[in-house]
Amino acid sequence: MSRPTNKLSATAVRTAKPGEKIQRLADGGGLYLEITPAGGRYWRMKYRIHGKEKRLAIGVYPDVSLSDAREARDEARRLLTQDIDPSTAKRLTRQHGVENAASTFQTVGVEWLEQVHQHEVVPEHYQRNKRRLERDAFPILGRRPIADITAPELLDCLKRIQDRGHLETAHRVKTLCGQVFRYAISKDRAERDPTPDLKGALRSARGSHHAALTDPEQIGPLLRAIDGYGGTPTVIAALKVSPLVFVRPGELRQALWEDIDLKAGEWSFQPSKNAAPLIVPLPTQAVAIISDLQGLTGRSRYVFPGARSHTRPMSNAAIKAALDTMGFKGQMTAHGFRAMARTVLAERLNFPSEYIEQQLAHSVRDANGRAYNRTQHLEQRREMLQAWADYLDALKAGTTNVVPLRKAGA
Repeated sequence: MSRPTNKLSATAVRTAKPGEKIQRLADGGGLYLEITPAGGRYWRMKYRIHGKEKRLAIGVYPDVSLSDAREARDEARRLLTQDIDPSTAKRLTRQHGVENAASTFQTVGVEWLEQVHQHEVVPEHYQRNKRRLERDAFPILGRRPIADITAPELLDCLKRIQDRGHLETAHRVKTLCGQVFRYAISKDRAERDPTPDLKGALRSARGSHHAALTDPEQIGPLLRAIDGYGGTPTVIAALKVSPLVFVRPGELRQALWEDIDLKAGEWSFQPSKNAAPLIVPLPTQAVAIISDLQGLTGRSRYVFPGARSHTRPMSNAAIKAALDTMGFKGQMTAHGFRAMARTVLAERLNFPSEYIEQQLAHSVRDANGRAYNRTQHLEQRREMLQAWADYLDALKAGTTNVVPLRKAGA
């Protein structure tokens, strides 16, 4: 004969007073309310499993009501019929909850950013990707256990970005999410990366090229405009050096004096934290410009420090703003000097593509698949950059015929 349950009433529980000793008000089925002399009220359940009597802590009244306590008792009794210890099940559930909290998409994403990503890329790139995740991924997926996120769930997040008209950003966030998922897999906190399932699910991002002047008839007027620009000495110097060495704009504005050897005519730096060092031979024109600038900015770490503080590099918008002011908005960008050099060096001066690509700090491989070291072909690149600087001078003067063109393969 089963023992009666639900013997307590809500009123009896609410009005029960503490005594000099611990009181236990039974509700049946092992459930009881324990009242301490200090007034504490605790729901507990007495049960037996494998011949041993045990206690299950259910919760504190009134946070856990009488009906809630009965539901917990009934669930515990269902577990007992399956030969499962309710106390063990509760501990595992709590542990799983802690693990889930430590394995949410945001927790793992922040960990990946701090432990991996910031050590692989330059600070500017790291901050940009961090903002992308914080703005577009964490608010939607951040609280979800990373192991539970499905491809449709991720796609919904990405489509929100796409629907705002930021298609390229949607693709970049997808790539970042994939890196976070793969990091979680390596840490045994997820089993798979759902991003490959979304191939073709987003509209293709049509990359827009940086505006660049590649016609020698247009390059001459640009160089003359730069010579006549009335900006700050630092920006003027950066404008003049940009076409001569055609490194990435971020690399130029963050150039350090300690990396430049004016006597040797070389600038040695690492394009990014996970890239091989690059040696940039400086043509005589660049050495002269930088030498003149040294008296002005030599006390700063940066060759091209900011206008407001010499402890920070020049603004990433400074060169673009200058080009826009000179009337080249939509025609030329800071990044466009790279496209200019790449096109003209190949088509007009006939320099081998491997020299040009090495100077651009692009990954270059030979026919056997071996990557070229970026310090190789240094003398050939020195010749190339000097010829390029002389050619630009000729364009500026309107006398390109004074620069002999190389023959292909020479």
